[in-house]
Amino acid sequence: MSAIVQLVQGSPEWHAYRRGMRNASETPAVLGISPWVTPYQLWLQKTGRSESTTNAAMQRGTALEPMARHAYEVETGNVMQPLVLQDGAYSASLDGMTLGGELIVEIKVPMRGRDSSLWKAVAGGDVPAHYVAQIQHQLMVCGAEKAHLWVFDGQVGLLHVIEPDASAAGAIRAAWEAFAVFLDTDAPPPLVDADQRPRDDEAWLQAAVAFREAKEAAEAAAAALDASRACLVALASHPKEAGAGVTVTRFWKAGSVDYKKVVELKGVDLERYRGKVREEVRVTVA
Repeated sequence: MSAIVQLVQGSPEWHAYRRGMRNASETPAVLGISPWVTPYQLWLQKTGRSESTTNAAMQRGTALEPMARHAYEVETGNVMQPLVLQDGAYSASLDGMTLGGELIVEIKVPMRGRDSSLWKAVAGGDVPAHYVAQIQHQLMVCGAEKAHLWVFDGQVGLLHVIEPDASAAGAIRAAWEAFAVFLDTDAPPPLVDADQRPRDDEAWLQAAVAFREAKEAAEAAAAALDASRACLVALASHPKEAGAGVTVTRFWKAGSVDYKKVVELKGVDLERYRGKVREEVRVTVA
């Protein structure tokens, strides 16, 4: 059973609340189908390592939402109230819900209006999967009988009906449970192709060429170092020999501990003693 959360959408309190919840607008990223946010990027936001950003399209949608909702109400005769609802760990910030709770509306105001890919898709009866996932999450939280997707071009709207899908709700919950492991362990999800940013600017090209040349020189030097070391070791037959400023010493070193064989540690969760996850940088050459 969902409960109303008394927060104004867009307020600082609302943003703080959302950081600890499983939100409908984040579900596409959790499912790996968001065109804009990857699971890794969402993990950065949810753990406070980065802030979510807004762009011109999002700002336009927020500004025109009241007008779009009014146009929807005139078109359908439904009176819709924006609400924030919560069901356990799941939250849904609704653009509108009827008083009886049987119907919700999700408003989209694409920048290009009727020329947008969203308008054309919905006009053809096809809703992009990431929007379907968001709305199925909302239906799962609020328990409404159906949802209206209202695509508004600034003057008129296009309506598409979406009904609850139990299998979609199950997939959403399963995906969030899997994603929660990354949050609970403070370990990032794997990077995907969308996390890679291609670079072809001059500064990058110059730095990349310099790195590759330096790496090749370092590898050649390392190979020469290994070869000369092997030669010295082969020539040395005493525990310690020195000459021309170079010393070769033979010594005994204790082996490393195989903690899996320590009986006293059997059943002990060693992960509890692991240090916090830290960001490192790896540079590789294709």
